[in-house]
Amino acid sequence: MPFIDLKAQYAALKTSVDARIQRVLDHGQYIMGPEVKELEDQLAAFVGVRHCITVSSGTEALLIALMALDLKPGDEVITTPFTFAATAEVIVLLGGVPVFVDIEPDTCNIDVSLIEAAITPRTRAIMPVSLYGQVCDMDEINAIAARHGNLPVIEDAAQSFGASYKGRKSCGLSTFGATSFFPSKPLGCYGDGGALFTDDDALAQAAREIRVHGQSQRYTHTRVGVGGRMDTLQCAVVLAKLERFEWEIARRLEIGARYQALLDGLPVQKLVLRPDRNCVWAQFTLSVEARSQVQERLSAAGVPTAVHYPKPLHQQPAYAQWAQGHRFPQAERAAQRVMSLPMSADLSEVQQDQVIQALTQALDGLER
Repeated sequence: MPFIDLKAQYAALKTSVDARIQRVLDHGQYIMGPEVKELEDQLAAFVGVRHCITVSSGTEALLIALMALDLKPGDEVITTPFTFAATAEVIVLLGGVPVFVDIEPDTCNIDVSLIEAAITPRTRAIMPVSLYGQVCDMDEINAIAARHGNLPVIEDAAQSFGASYKGRKSCGLSTFGATSFFPSKPLGCYGDGGALFTDDDALAQAAREIRVHGQSQRYTHTRVGVGGRMDTLQCAVVLAKLERFEWEIARRLEIGARYQALLDGLPVQKLVLRPDRNCVWAQFTLSVEARSQVQERLSAAGVPTAVHYPKPLHQQPAYAQWAQGHRFPQAERAAQRVMSLPMSADLSEVQQDQVIQALTQALDGLER
């Protein structure tokens, strides 16, 4: 059983994917070809914002957002320690200071009640992460940002593209939304890719220039930039995948709900879903005691698992210096207990039943 079934997805979309790729091969515009703008227009309409800027990865999306906001060395950015390293990495690369705030134990998203106390005169932005596919408390975060001089808010939506929050789409909820098209994401390409979303015309223009080495026009460099373009071929792949993306979102919601129901009665902690939003389950994650033993038993039964994430950023050697000796007990506890089960839009009920049966057996008789 695959952890994420990209082969089944390709089989369903083969005709469209192949045709889209062939079109690029025929016109030969591999950098900034017509598929780039076509994809940006479709994604902006999907999210409901004025601007989409495709970039070379989700990491680059976050980096370019901070560059567009003119993050300076020493500027602080409030974020979560329970995320992939890229979230803090881009802050540090620009000389900024990541300021960590602990997470909610039931959603694993940033605990909004702790953000205001972390704001200082050097705070330049807030970067919450919509982990596992559920949008964090963006309205509350935006309200805090507004009370403190309209601080910019960047939603790290690498795992939540397609999710809804109070009737709006992830990536269209703040100053910037940043997502990833890494193959395993809800909407993935066949390599690296990502996108930025904003309603701010000036920030959109800055991001577009930054992604092409700061050029406002060819060989006119108006700002410092990066080589951050998304390849035309990857845009073509995402365009093909958009044809059934609404169906895939519906399937992820259905599969996630079925998993949640099947877990009732088992000695696991399920993620709590807030009633005013949904979760597109980039990973289907739960918490268990004796995780390594459970994983070993599941592996022996042919069920793959993963851990997102086994060590919070404040305990990582590269980022520990910015934790200033602080502890984040909820992030630390989650890192010891979270485990992700197989998840994709093409996961069948038979496969789900096999996963739950194996999990039930794996949990039986464990020491707790």
